[in-house]
Amino acid sequence: MSDRPFPGRRSVLRGSLAASAALTLPAGLGAAPAFARSGRPRAGWGVQAGDVTTDSGLVWVRSDRPARMIVETSATESFRNPRRWHGPLLGSGTDFTGTTRLRGLPSGEQIHYRVLLADPDDPRRTGEPVTGTFRTAPAKRRQGVRFVWSGDLAGQGWGINESIGGYRIFDAMAKADPDFFLCSGDNIYADGPIAATATLPDGSVYRSLTTEEKSHVAISLDDYRGNFRYNLLDPALRRFNAQVPNIIQWDDHEVRNNWYPGEVIGTGTPYPAGTRLDDLALRSRQAFSEYFPVSTISGRPDGRIYRAVHHGPLLDVFVLDMRTYRNANSPDDQTTDPVGILGREQLEWLKRELAKSRAVWKVIANDMPLGLVVPDPVEGKPDFEAVAQGDPGAPLGRELQIAELLRFIKHRRITGTVWLTADVHHTSAQHYDPSRAAFKDFEPFWEFVSGPLNAGAFPANALDGTFGPDRVFVKAPTASNVSPAEGYQFFGEVDIDGDSGELTVRLREYDGTVLFTRTLQPGRVGQ
Repeated sequence: MSDRPFPGRRSVLRGSLAASAALTLPAGLGAAPAFARSGRPRAGWGVQAGDVTTDSGLVWVRSDRPARMIVETSATESFRNPRRWHGPLLGSGTDFTGTTRLRGLPSGEQIHYRVLLADPDDPRRTGEPVTGTFRTAPAKRRQGVRFVWSGDLAGQGWGINESIGGYRIFDAMAKADPDFFLCSGDNIYADGPIAATATLPDGSVYRSLTTEEKSHVAISLDDYRGNFRYNLLDPALRRFNAQVPNIIQWDDHEVRNNWYPGEVIGTGTPYPAGTRLDDLALRSRQAFSEYFPVSTISGRPDGRIYRAVHHGPLLDVFVLDMRTYRNANSPDDQTTDPVGILGREQLEWLKRELAKSRAVWKVIANDMPLGLVVPDPVEGKPDFEAVAQGDPGAPLGRELQIAELLRFIKHRRITGTVWLTADVHHTSAQHYDPSRAAFKDFEPFWEFVSGPLNAGAFPANALDGTFGPDRVFVKAPTASNVSPAEGYQFFGEVDIDGDSGELTVRLREYDGTVLFTRTLQPGRVGQ
């Protein structure tokens, strides 16, 4: 699926990464007896890199005991003359996880790194190093950029099924040799317990790995930590993390389905009566900050998740948080809405960042779609979860905020905007055009949908005509909650050519098969 050279990544996979795989399996899936007996710290959950720019990146690890995190980087996998970075002390306060920021890296280069965990009382006692690699963003346009995106992992009770290759989609994404992976939210399903078995429509049995934390809904901080840790039991995901850096955002299932600030739930089962979702969100945000390398959080549970990640002259990625600052789900038909789905502060931040961006392409990573109707029925009331509410007329409710943003993009003549999302558990491409719309003060644009990674697949959502969407492509099942064993798992790929500046989007199935392709031209306000 790629005609790019693999300067060091292929050899890493064949060599040091593969060789260390048996040493980095979590307990229960394999161990390294010599190191287990020695009492040295072990990094059994692999490594991750995140929010990589032209000269920086974040590296993550988890230890099995208190340890000092040390990162070494090199231009080659031989690690001759490595550069050393002293990271944090890992302890129970962060569930033995830690992130180290690497600065002053060369642009557009393959960076090989290894993480050492040292005994805090004896720095000479270190565990087996765990290796990874990533490419820094190019400083020169002609190098080009490629990335993949998707979302929705271990949802609807469908967990890691070893008989189908576990989270097999990550192996297909790795073959595209992306510069990074954009995860569009629902990294966990904190509200979705996973049972050991589930019977499929044809009578066969879907078998999932299970853990204590995934046997019930997440309420405590340890529950949320266990949800994030569960995904790292999958070898394909750990392999992927070691060779592709990520840009992570969150959505509702990191806390609970369709949650919003100020919501109170619970009748005693499965959530205690009077459960404040703001409390659960704080616990989830802390676990999220512990288990992902995210630049704006910096280890603080109150740190914001929305941010701009600058990936060289060709690309800026604007990572939105459509969950934390929204108003309550409702019929969403109000004629004024100062809060909307982003909150005023985030909206103004996004306007400023878009206006000052000089990147050829500006990808807006929205964790919820714009024109697809996502209901949230509560006791028979027609509440809505995303932006659209099914009324094809003038903007109402949360649509007012999106209309304001689209108008701003048009009048400031901001070029190269593309919207990428997940959330709805199918894949599709929507083209929005004022000639079809009730609201007309914007330029045409594209929104591409992908996912799930490993979750139930669902039929396509209805479209709302306010912004004139035309569904140019869709692939979705006709039944609800189709299991990963039955297909309908998707990811998207974006390839920006360094010479022409053209941006090509490919919607792919879990095995890498291309379903749809669209190429967009640079330098345009509308497409």
